[in-house]
Amino acid sequence: MIRKRKSELSFKVLKSHDFRLMLFARVFSLAALQAQAVIIGWQIYELTHDPLLLGLAGLAEAIPAITCALFAGYVVDHARPQRVYMYCLLALTLNTLLLFLIGGQIIELDVLPFLLLSYGAIFTSGLARSFIMPSSFSLLAQIIPMRDISSASAWLSSGFQVAVIVAPAVAGFVYGGYGPSVAWTMPMFLMLAAFFMVLGIKPLPRTGKKRESAMKSIREGWQFIIKTPVLLGSMSLDMLAVLFGGAIALLPAFAADILHVGSEGLGALRAAPAVGAVIMALIMAIKPMKVISIKRLLWVVVGFGISMIGFGFSTSLWLSMVFLALSGMFDSVSMVIRQTLMQKMTPDHMRGRVSSVNSMFVISSNEIGAFESGVLAKFFGLVPSVVIGGVGTLIVAVGAAWASPAMRNTVIELEDEED
Repeated sequence: MIRKRKSELSFKVLKSHDFRLMLFARVFSLAALQAQAVIIGWQIYELTHDPLLLGLAGLAEAIPAITCALFAGYVVDHARPQRVYMYCLLALTLNTLLLFLIGGQIIELDVLPFLLLSYGAIFTSGLARSFIMPSSFSLLAQIIPMRDISSASAWLSSGFQVAVIVAPAVAGFVYGGYGPSVAWTMPMFLMLAAFFMVLGIKPLPRTGKKRESAMKSIREGWQFIIKTPVLLGSMSLDMLAVLFGGAIALLPAFAADILHVGSEGLGALRAAPAVGAVIMALIMAIKPMKVISIKRLLWVVVGFGISMIGFGFSTSLWLSMVFLALSGMFDSVSMVIRQTLMQKMTPDHMRGRVSSVNSMFVISSNEIGAFESGVLAKFFGLVPSVVIGGVGTLIVAVGAAWASPAMRNTVIELEDEED
């Protein structure tokens, strides 16, 4: 038997027509969501100058996403993931049209109705996200062989970071140069393109199996996670780290009040984490990890916390972008490690439910973390809120290493493809 070179394995996954469609659909939809976040965040802060309202946007998305996540996993495990994914993108397309009408000032509204409709649209986005994460996770396993999952996860992560680099920067510049009506056309057309991409995916048909009750199915998903300490520990570690250390929701306030760089600078700040992350993700896509180490994940969390502390103290746009880029590099490693662990350790018939549990952890860290950041900023100020959060992330890493030596020393080897 001849072992193929690592680079051949990593690029081979791009030869799959269905995977390319999924990759571009992910890039377009994420680019649309990132552009939306820049535009709506700037509009809310420009109207209110209240960081707490930025945090409330995260809470509005977290509530439906977390509430429906487990039921979403049950639906995905008993339906066709491609169809669920398609319906979610259709809902997001219609939702983006609403934001285009109110945010683009096609329909003139006072501040309060604008805020209420905006939070309603964000709520709808969270509802769709609760189904998108498990459906895309299950769909990937249907169109890609298990031996290529690590490489596919890295390419998807790279696509994610490309969307996060380009979309916020472009949205910020377009908003600053041409106003909200032109800026909102960007996410609308990107989301529509993503919807048509998913229509072209033809996954393997799902084999028939006995349908369980929803409660029994959901309970089995949680039991599997609880009985798999490596998965539970890695999900919890990432959730707590980002919950305390994330500062993305406060970037409109930093751009306006600390760095004084306007909507264009906000776009650059939103893109900065992905500049480092996409470099790291591409490196891991070309040279996939052969060993998954929890100790490496712990060091990644430490690096993320230090980066956020540096960002909190910075008063320079370029230095702030450097610290955000470093945080993105660390987050990219964490994402690939967690996704590879999930694909490696999850049985096919439970992928939707396990991914739904993971989505609860991810959404809790990002959106509830945004609310936590907004509350801290309201009472302690912008800079202290970010520094306190970064210190909290370091405490989480040290506490996890001390509390679970067995998990800290966990090493999982990934199999090479052989002919």
